[in-house]
Amino acid sequence: MTPRVISVFLPRWPTDRLRRSQGKTAPPPETPIVMVGRVARRRAIAHLNLAAAQAGLRIGQAVAHATALVPGLLLHDLDAAGDAAALHRLALWAQKLFSPTVAPDGGDGLVIDATGCAHLFGGEEKMAIAIRERLTQAGFTATIAIADSWGGAHALARFSRRAIFVTTPGATGRELKDLPVAALRLSADLVEGLGRLGFDTVGELEAAPKGPLTHRLGLEPVRRLDQAYGRQAEPIEPVMAPQTPHVRRMFAEPISAPETMARHVTELVHELCAALEAASLGAMRLDAWFTRVDNRIEAARIGASAPSRDAKRLAKLLCEKLENVDPGFGVEKIVLAAPGAEPLAYKQGQAMGEARQGVDLSGLIDTLSVRLGAEHVYRLASVQSDLPERSVRRAPALDAPEGFSWPADWPRPTRLFSRPEPIETVALLPDAPPAAFTWRGVRHRVRCADGPERVFGEWWKADAELARSRDYFQVEDESGERFWIFRDGDGEDAQTGSQGWFMAGVFG
Repeated sequence: MTPRVISVFLPRWPTDRLRRSQGKTAPPPETPIVMVGRVARRRAIAHLNLAAAQAGLRIGQAVAHATALVPGLLLHDLDAAGDAAALHRLALWAQKLFSPTVAPDGGDGLVIDATGCAHLFGGEEKMAIAIRERLTQAGFTATIAIADSWGGAHALARFSRRAIFVTTPGATGRELKDLPVAALRLSADLVEGLGRLGFDTVGELEAAPKGPLTHRLGLEPVRRLDQAYGRQAEPIEPVMAPQTPHVRRMFAEPISAPETMARHVTELVHELCAALEAASLGAMRLDAWFTRVDNRIEAARIGASAPSRDAKRLAKLLCEKLENVDPGFGVEKIVLAAPGAEPLAYKQGQAMGEARQGVDLSGLIDTLSVRLGAEHVYRLASVQSDLPERSVRRAPALDAPEGFSWPADWPRPTRLFSRPEPIETVALLPDAPPAAFTWRGVRHRVRCADGPERVFGEWWKADAELARSRDYFQVEDESGERFWIFRDGDGEDAQTGSQGWFMAGVFG
């Protein structure tokens, strides 16, 4: 599987964090703000927001000069330690939502290993959009790139001038060739030295002989170039909260056989569960990282529906994930962690002769979640709504069952569509069910019907629903199949609906 890495660039991280901490007291966005640090012995601009940049200020400029140029400029001392700690917390947040392998990328971004994760979000582009939308809602400006390597994604996120840049697998080098050499995470001195030698773009550096280049400037330019093009692996050491229970195991000889990896994973799960028991905690999630001999890190994650330290069950679930772990030429280290562990106390077992109070479904739910995906295992719950497609919501699988608020005298179909599908009908009277209808290219002649059940629009949700109504019918065709159809409107007044017919659901 081709590695895929996400780089999240936060160009206004210090000032965005400052505005977020100020809350409602924050100045308007058009107010120029700079963060002040020290360059040698003088106070200079260490960071600035967009308004300050548009006013003509730049990083490294003397504060006295900046205040003279821009009246009303707001000055704040740069809190480098606070920014780094906040970025660490942001990485933990991203690790919980998007991928087990997340780490801070310098002081202004995150790096995320998206290998094998993007399908959970509907693809790489949708995953990048989801990350950016989350950050925007939190008040942070972000640009995002996805590439085959950490160095490639880092360069594109900062120098491509696109909010979201998703490269085609295997095409990272082609996208990098026109970027400046500064995109390769080189020091200012090396960038200046390359400029004196005539290298302005990454493509020019890639085409140059590497021997003379190494002789003149050392190994760093070639190393960064190889990392960006994916020729040299660059491991992403995942972030971990200090209080996170974890265990690790190093191997003198790399391991790669599936049964050997499963045995060591099982032993580590038992060690971790013993540590959880000593702390009266239960795991809600297990993250495992496998460091290969080529410095690439493979990851596996399982989730639990309830806090657990059942080592046998957790080990079985985690071992099922090993088929997605590529050991390459061997794994030399395994780290297993339980982030977000929750308190878990012992429960009194059943005494002899006591009636059983219920069946514990957590093991079944965890197994199904690992095999099918957690998003596909849920329980239905009722919502107070007159419109059928709004009257059901997804609830966690272990939530207590609840009664539904549907009318007892009007049965609902066993399969209710989230979006009603249009049908073609032959209707004789406005208040009567159709004599026949065509759905998904198949014509059905109605043998008998029951209805109408009139449902009015929910005027408290939108003004457009003040006059809306629907007439629902239960119909049965000549083959005995039963359907739930409705007309959008009362059949006469155009303000009540489109007067079109729709399929709402199917009875079992």
